[in-house]
Amino acid sequence: MTGLGVVFRPQLPPERLRAVARLADEVGLEELWLWEDCFLEGGVSTAAAALAWTERVRVGIGLLPVPLRNVAVTAMEAAALERMFPGRAVLTVGHGVQDWMGQVGARAASPLTLLGEHLDALRALLRGERLNVRGRYVTLDDVALDWPPAAPMPVLAGATGPRTLALTGARADGTLLTASTSPDGVRQARRIIEEARAEAGRSGPHQVVVYLLAATGPDAAARLRAELTAEGLGSAPDVGVAGDAGAVAKAVQRMAEAGADTVVLQPTADEPDMEGFLRFVAEEVRPLVP
Repeated sequence: MTGLGVVFRPQLPPERLRAVARLADEVGLEELWLWEDCFLEGGVSTAAAALAWTERVRVGIGLLPVPLRNVAVTAMEAAALERMFPGRAVLTVGHGVQDWMGQVGARAASPLTLLGEHLDALRALLRGERLNVRGRYVTLDDVALDWPPAAPMPVLAGATGPRTLALTGARADGTLLTASTSPDGVRQARRIIEEARAEAGRSGPHQVVVYLLAATGPDAAARLRAELTAEGLGSAPDVGVAGDAGAVAKAVQRMAEAGADTVVLQPTADEPDMEGFLRFVAEEVRPLVP
C-alpha cells in the first residue's frame, strides 16, 4: 500500500502543532511530517512534542541539516525518540539550504563529503557500535550511545541532484525527494538510487518518500500556480496538483507508479484551513489511494 502523509509547514506558528497532530491521530492519518527550515522551527523539538501528544501517527522530520549538528547529538536525539516512541519517528538528514548554512557560519566546502560521513557515523551509532572516526568533517573518539535504539532505526537522506541521490542509495536507508519532483523525476531518482545500491552491494528495502504540493477548494488552482511561480517552477511539467480528492489521488498514484513508497502532501504556504486540509487527505483522498 502506498503510504500517505501531510506536511505541517513551519510557516504555521508552533503553537498550532498540538491541534494538528492530535487531529492527525484522530482521523487515522499515517504520517505527519515536519520541517526544520531556517529560521522557523526546530525539527527535533517539534517532532518530540507531536509524538508526545499522539498515540499512533508516525512523525517524520524532513529534514535535519547536517552542517548544523555534531553527529553524536543527532544520534542521541534520534535514539531517544525511537526508545520513547518505538517505530513512530522517521529521521531524515540532508545538506540543508546552502545560503542558510552560510548565514550561520556552517557552510561546508564539500556538502557531499559531510553528508556521507554523517550518514555512515549516524547509522553505525544507532546500531549500537562504538566508533573511532577521523574524517574530513566527522571526528569521533571512542564514542558509543549508552541508550541505542532497541530495534534498528532507518535513516533517510534528502536528495535532489544525481550525486546526492547516488549517495543516498549507497549509504542511507531511504531517500526523501522535494515537491519540485515530477513523476518522471521520481522514476529517474529511483533508477540512480538502485544503481548505486547495486554497486555498493546493498540489499533490502530502500524507502522513497516524495513531497507533493497540493491544493483543494475553490481557489486551489490559483494558489498552486502562485506558489509554483514563486518557487521558479511555473513552467515545470507534472509538478503539484490542484483539485478534488479524485484529482489528488490520481497524482499520488502517478508518484507511486513511478517508484515512490510514500507520498506526503504538502499544502501551499497560504493554505487557509490546515485542519480542513488534513481531514481532506485522511477522509477523502486516502480511500481513493490503493
